[in-house]
Amino acid sequence: MPDGNEALRADIPAIVELIERTARWVHPDTFHALPVWAPHTARGRPLYDAGWSRRYTNTRKATGVTAEKFEGNVAALNALVAALDVATPKPRNWTVCHIWGYDDPSFAQRSNVVQDPRYFSCVANMVWLPTSLKGFTDTIPEIKAMLRVCSFHLYGWACEHESVQPQAQQVRSGWTPSDYPKSWPSPDRPDILPPGTAPFTQRIEREIAKRKSKMRSDLANADYLHYPKAEVEDVLRFWNIDLS
Repeated sequence: MPDGNEALRADIPAIVELIERTARWVHPDTFHALPVWAPHTARGRPLYDAGWSRRYTNTRKATGVTAEKFEGNVAALNALVAALDVATPKPRNWTVCHIWGYDDPSFAQRSNVVQDPRYFSCVANMVWLPTSLKGFTDTIPEIKAMLRVCSFHLYGWACEHESVQPQAQQVRSGWTPSDYPKSWPSPDRPDILPPGTAPFTQRIEREIAKRKSKMRSDLANADYLHYPKAEVEDVLRFWNIDLS
């Protein structure tokens, strides 16, 4: 039997057409207004209560074993949905896809990028896709590269994490993959927005103001025992985020 990706390689143009037609992108003005929406967390980080004093735990009914809970993808999803201005209740069978995330199709290696709070909730590092398409974006390198090129030309950003330096350098060089969608921005089409790009609305502006206010409050709260203040400040400096 051939490698599964090889079995689908001839069908990549058809898969890309589905992604091109259905993907939902954050507006670049939203990204520039607030690049990172949850600088206090990342994949695998401990989960705490609202007062940052007690670890969340989960007890399995079948075994009675209690274990501490960790961040999966919830904070990133909530950030993306808010940045897209998706109405409640959220539609079913849509999934957040990190554009710079896993580079190991077997998922055997650690995903250093999404474990970094600089990139986990970065809205230029996420796209919303029908759940059934996420496997393609996670495992087929050609499709992953197209998403990264689109994100670079849409937001003017490619991931700075050292684990993806070669890929980021290629993206910044102006390289465009074969079968890259004509409706996505590129060096020849720098100003177009992909289909499915959300508008930058007043509700998004209000949500950004609310999140910045919460960040200010959290940073100023001396009673938060486990709040990662120094790391949050580093993330804000990295992105030049002004909370005033």
